[in-house]
Amino acid sequence: MFRIVRFDLLVRYTALLTIAISISAYSFIQEYWLPDFSLFKIVTISSIVSTAIILILLSPYISRKLWAFKCRIDRSSFPDLNGTWEGVVTLENGNTLPVRAVIRQSLLSTQIDMHGETTKSITLETTPTLEQGQKKLYYVYRSTPKNPSWPSYNGSTLFDIRLVKTEQSEHLELSGNYYTDRKSVGRIAIKQTSDDFNIDVSYY
Repeated sequence: MFRIVRFDLLVRYTALLTIAISISAYSFIQEYWLPDFSLFKIVTISSIVSTAIILILLSPYISRKLWAFKCRIDRSSFPDLNGTWEGVVTLENGNTLPVRAVIRQSLLSTQIDMHGETTKSITLETTPTLEQGQKKLYYVYRSTPKNPSWPSYNGSTLFDIRLVKTEQSEHLELSGNYYTDRKSVGRIAIKQTSDDFNIDVSYY
């Protein structure tokens, strides 16, 4: 199964980086600070350094900077979907409803909050994937109607992820058919309008 981060490589490179930093720190401390500093204490240094590196790599700010850099040099990388999105839901009868969404994505998880004028949805499960080289996002959600007398329902979508370029700019688009446990079907299409995921997109 495809993942945004290959944890085998992350652990391997973190271990190598930890060893290099720990040895450098030990040499510096022994040379300029404590000449009798014990080699066995490098284990303690390694633990501290390893923890610090993992926390830094998984922090949203640092991870997004590294993610953006990787996407610049490797266009096949899974894109950073964080931000605000707008689009439409097309119902079975052809009618369309405006929707807005916020996507909060880290190296470990993806959360999508979808808001319409009469309903809003929360994420139950998301899985980034590659199918024949195409980037996609499995999305399972629970929708709660605005009218409290209407029951909530679950649905699923397989989003295609596209980078759309125009003369003025470029933006990401997500689109895919949805299916619900109410036996309804339709299509969702949204485009990224901002990379800020702290914007309020709710209708009510």
